[in-house]
Amino acid sequence: MVDDIDRSLIRLLIQDARRTYHELSKEVRLSANTVADRVRRLYASGVIRQFRAELDPAVLGRGLNMVADIRLREDADRARFEYELRSVPQVVSGVRITGEYDFELRFACIDPAEFETVVDRLKTELGVRQVRSRMVLHDIAIDAGQLLDLA
Repeated sequence: MVDDIDRSLIRLLIQDARRTYHELSKEVRLSANTVADRVRRLYASGVIRQFRAELDPAVLGRGLNMVADIRLREDADRARFEYELRSVPQVVSGVRITGEYDFELRFACIDPAEFETVVDRLKTELGVRQVRSRMVLHDIAIDAGQLLDLA
C-alpha cells in the first residue's frame, strides 16, 4: 500500500505541503511526473486526506485557546450538534469521544468573556448540558509522520 518512497513523500509534504512536484522529485530522486502520480494516488486512496493551511489564532487576535469536554443533554440531537458547530467560528476543531463526555472541542477566543458567550450559546442553542474546560498553555509539535512507522 505505502512503500518507502511514499513515506518519504508524505514526510516531506507534512513539513511543507506547498512543495512543488519538482522540488519533491529532487528529494526522492524520481521524475516530477512520477511524484505527481504518487501524490495523486495517495490522495485518491485516502492516505492523504487533505492539504490545508494551518492558522495561528494568536496572530489573528485570538490568543485565548481553550479545550472543552462537552456533554450533550439526553434529548439533544448529536448529528444536529455536529452540523451546527460549523456556525460557531470560535470552534476550531472537535472530535467525538468515548467516556464520560460526548465531544472534545478546541476554541480560539479573544478573551474569557468571548469564551463564556460561546459556552452560553452552546448550552442554550445546541443542547449542551455540561462543559469542562481547560486553557491551552502551548501546542506541542508532534510529527504526524510517525504514523508512517506503523504502516
